Amino acid sequence: MSETKKEKKKLGLSTKIFIALLVGAITGIVIHYVIPASEFKDKFIVEGVLYVIGQGFIRLMQMLVVPLVFCSLVCGSMAIGDTKTLGKVGIKTVGFYIATTALAVTIALSVAFVINPGIGLNMDAVEKAEMSATTSGTSIVDTLLNIIPKNPIGAMANGDMLPIIVFALFVGIMLAKLGSKANTVANFFSQFNDVMMEMTMAIMSIAPVGVFCLIARTFATVGFSAFAPMLKYMGSVTLALVLQCFVVYQILLFIFTRLNPVKFIKKFLPVMGFAFSTATSNATIPMSIDTLNKKMGVSKQISSFTIPLGATINMDGTSIMQGVAVVFIAQVYGIDLTIGNLATVVLTETLPSIGTAGVPSVGLVTLAMVLNSVGLPTEGIALIMGIDRILDMIRTAVNITGDAVCTTIVAHQEKAINKDVFNA
Repeated sequence: MSETKKEKKKLGLSTKIFIALLVGAITGIVIHYVIPASEFKDKFIVEGVLYVIGQGFIRLMQMLVVPLVFCSLVCGSMAIGDTKTLGKVGIKTVGFYIATTALAVTIALSVAFVINPGIGLNMDAVEKAEMSATTSGTSIVDTLLNIIPKNPIGAMANGDMLPIIVFALFVGIMLAKLGSKANTVANFFSQFNDVMMEMTMAIMSIAPVGVFCLIARTFATVGFSAFAPMLKYMGSVTLALVLQCFVVYQILLFIFTRLNPVKFIKKFLPVMGFAFSTATSNATIPMSIDTLNKKMGVSKQISSFTIPLGATINMDGTSIMQGVAVVFIAQVYGIDLTIGNLATVVLTETLPSIGTAGVPSVGLVTLAMVLNSVGLPTEGIALIMGIDRILDMIRTAVNITGDAVCTTIVAHQEKAINKDVFNA
């Protein structure tokens, strides 16, 4: 009886998040078009109340990310114990992430060349945003070296996820190796992990309020006027994202696990809605781990390893945006792309995605590196900056879905999934 009540409560939260998304969007549109421009509207409502509450909620989630990821990875690698098993899980996970990213870029380029979003665009109708000064990308060599932390505490302070992951894995493996000698430390991490999960659930209880404010501010700021001239570009990106999320991922899920993709989507939809509203993969980590465990029967030993790793290196949604953006900018400037250019785009987007942070709009920064690799003007980024926030929200939802599908597949192969829970 108590379990039934608990389930109802959880469904209630998911429903509240979706209601908050819808009501927030409507409220934002009303603020943008109905309420006259004034200092009260701009400074107090949009950039005051909505901004403070929305960003405050994101900060609460981000506050949990580093300690939760570190503790869950330590516990996960400690529980797996065997370095061979851990290495096998790691290779499978990274291989899946890189393969799906390359596939995502290919889909993006294909969709873009079918729709041709940059052909016939009236440049005068496009509101050009100011270019960001930070457009330099990180080289492959630096990305590989940055995986090893010079200072683990510094990495935690800066929120550098890859070094944190590596250090956490080392700690977990050593704790497993020491066994009873390190029981006190092992118990500390296990109990601290429980504390962090409990804090996550407490903060998630106010998620609808945070989601409402984030969405309302986005629509209050952007409205529909910025979308009109860019509809072909937005349509191309959205179509490629939908294909990746609801076709490619679900086919892979069915092929490797024989599990029902419809059930997966239904159970994971609240997490996708949450990712959409926050536009940050990192903030979604706790909710993803919890949903995979409680609703799909995936072992936390696996998810506590694959989900934080995915939030750092699996950026399929971002790669799709960049693939379409490359074609769009090339067409706008009348530059032809060769087969060699397209191959370069696939490689340049797949490999650097490993070093991309799971925070809002980071894709625009790494896009500059991709444009440089094929000789396209980085000034073209200014064309898409105005509408990128909405697309950023969609691609974040795709990114975290890819992480969850990979986790489910790996858990199935490692016999670490309760199918009765998944099929319930």
